[in-house]
Amino acid sequence: MSARVAGPGQVTVIGGGLAGCEIALQLALRGIPVRLVEQKPLRRTPAQSTDALAELVCSNSFRSANVQNAIGLLKHEMRAVGSRILAAADRCAVPAGDALAVDRDAFAEDVSAQIRAQPLIEVVHDVVHEVPREGPTVVATGPLTGPELAEDIARLSGRDSLYFYDAIAPIVDAEGLDWSVIFRASRYDKGEGADYANIPLDRGAYDAFVADVAAGEKVVPRAFEEARYFEGCLPIEVMVERGPLTLAHGPMKPVGLTDPRTGRWPYAVVQLRMENREGTAWNMVGFQTRLKYPEQRRIFQKLPGLANAEFLRFGSVHRNTYLHAPTLLSDALCWHDRPDLWFAGQITGVEGYVESTACGLLIAFAVVAHLTGRDVPNPPPTTALGALRRHLRGEGLFGTYAPSNLNWSLFPELPAPEPGPGGKIRKWSKGDKRALLVARAATDLSSWWTRSGLAPA
Repeated sequence: MSARVAGPGQVTVIGGGLAGCEIALQLALRGIPVRLVEQKPLRRTPAQSTDALAELVCSNSFRSANVQNAIGLLKHEMRAVGSRILAAADRCAVPAGDALAVDRDAFAEDVSAQIRAQPLIEVVHDVVHEVPREGPTVVATGPLTGPELAEDIARLSGRDSLYFYDAIAPIVDAEGLDWSVIFRASRYDKGEGADYANIPLDRGAYDAFVADVAAGEKVVPRAFEEARYFEGCLPIEVMVERGPLTLAHGPMKPVGLTDPRTGRWPYAVVQLRMENREGTAWNMVGFQTRLKYPEQRRIFQKLPGLANAEFLRFGSVHRNTYLHAPTLLSDALCWHDRPDLWFAGQITGVEGYVESTACGLLIAFAVVAHLTGRDVPNPPPTTALGALRRHLRGEGLFGTYAPSNLNWSLFPELPAPEPGPGGKIRKWSKGDKRALLVARAATDLSSWWTRSGLAPA
């Protein structure tokens, strides 16, 4: 359908997933009527198997519960600002060690019950073919947005700003890299001369890596995301299938990179490119892959200098409809040329259940500010909510905008510790650094939430 205009004072929220349900509940709690449009049971995406609201289509895990993990800190902040989705997850939790996992059926029913109990939420089951051209609207249709709606969004955004297939390389934390093995250099000393970090491999190490990639367990594409690879962005396992030396002549070519310890070019290299200005996160250049996440950790940690690497993001290749949020969304997180249109959840380029829900919270707060004519301060970038917003604005990162989970590289760096005796330069230990980041976030979130005036009456 062409979504009809909502009733007087109503906000139309398209999509009954985690972000859409969070937004609907937050607005209703603040006295704002909502028309929540969900296409099930009329149509399901290929990933969905039930007609429930807030269906968890993949894992039942909301990941780490530890606040010294970035995603654990995000959940802590979401509880502090009243996330209804996270409250449901807590009520439906099942044992999962150091993680929050849920009984997915009980969780979906809990969220649905909250929606049903809200007299200000009208649930409409319909298939939306285009974005309503007037009236306050939030599009929260997820990474498998229907073809008709995706086509309309493409018309609104410009086709170069809407992506339908995603190839992502892993990102590693600088703290786990062994710099006694890895050397800094650019090919033929171009640019600044040391823009890349390079992992040198001899013939034996290269052959072992190729064998591991060939034998590694891969994610099998589902029928609706059958691979259509670009030649310039092939998964590493596809290159290995084309011949054992393909990688050595592709992303792992060593030409123009002289290892200072040998004075020669290595047989092959893995190049790492800086992902943020602070140099705390490094991208494995050209290493997009369908290897399963545990396999990526196992295989890549065998590479010289990566034995203790912590992965901030794993590589992937999958269908994923998402917007180039930094250019299409304004600083108020609304559409760049329409202040009463917002996008929320995974379609904006956030990854994961928790991040999608947190994005819904940010958008709910933005809608409230717009409808009440208030200037609401943005959450500080030192908080997990603020760091997620920082990702949506494309701040603090280099390179192409791509979907991402929340990770510590999106937070501003801490000030350096005071010099030691004799002016010796010191670094924070990993444990001390995380504790200080968490403490800073707690202080700044409390101050922001008090000033924001966003708490429901």
